[in-house]
Amino acid sequence: MSDALLALAPALGVAFALGFFSSVHCVGMCGGIMAALTMAIPEQAKGRRGRLIFSYNVGRLLSYTVMGVLVGLLSAPLAGDAAGPWLRVLAGLLLIAMGLYLGDWWRGLTWLERGGSYLWRYVQPLSKGLMPVKRAPQALLLGGLWGWLPCGLVYTALAYALAQAQPLQSGAVMLAFGLGTLPTLLAMGFAAQTVMKLLRQRQVRWGFGFLIMLFGVWTLGMTAYHSLHHHSHDAHPSAHEASHEHH
Repeated sequence: MSDALLALAPALGVAFALGFFSSVHCVGMCGGIMAALTMAIPEQAKGRRGRLIFSYNVGRLLSYTVMGVLVGLLSAPLAGDAAGPWLRVLAGLLLIAMGLYLGDWWRGLTWLERGGSYLWRYVQPLSKGLMPVKRAPQALLLGGLWGWLPCGLVYTALAYALAQAQPLQSGAVMLAFGLGTLPTLLAMGFAAQTVMKLLRQRQVRWGFGFLIMLFGVWTLGMTAYHSLHHHSHDAHPSAHEASHEHH
């Protein structure tokens, strides 16, 4: 395993966990969509239901990955700049905000979703030509459009991807996030009522919200640690550097 992949592993783990533990939010935002898409499968295509549901979600994950690559391209010029730590601080704060949102303690992230609704106005009409879904390519394209649905959770994950400041790493983080949401949304396609009943319980929401807040605090703590370590290294050059400067 390369050093780059090892360095990225914690970010991938946090992104996956964000998707998995925020699945309670997915039920509220995307559960109805998943049910509607499943109901839209014509009777003659019911035998291909599993394949179509899987294709929806593959399209959604691909759209998340594209978003990650795009924000990585935007933030790459800032990678070696002083803005890097501030991007990680933003990601940590948004993770905490997402945890508060999941626990239903603070709903401030709804303003992000309202902002994304402007783009959705142009994307959503494209889906009408793909209904009813009869074949996997249709489901794949519809899932790709679905990925652009305004969602505070996706935007929080994008902020975390933005902090990676590299296109491939940012895309990988968004893919890991999407994979984290996959178990719940696949289950929604087959056992919607059971999954919704479980994830709508207040204790489950609180527990998942608290865990997401912990990821945010951890992100802020690691950012502060690396910043202090970097400043300490700059203030105290190594013996080799000091000897070189002396000569």
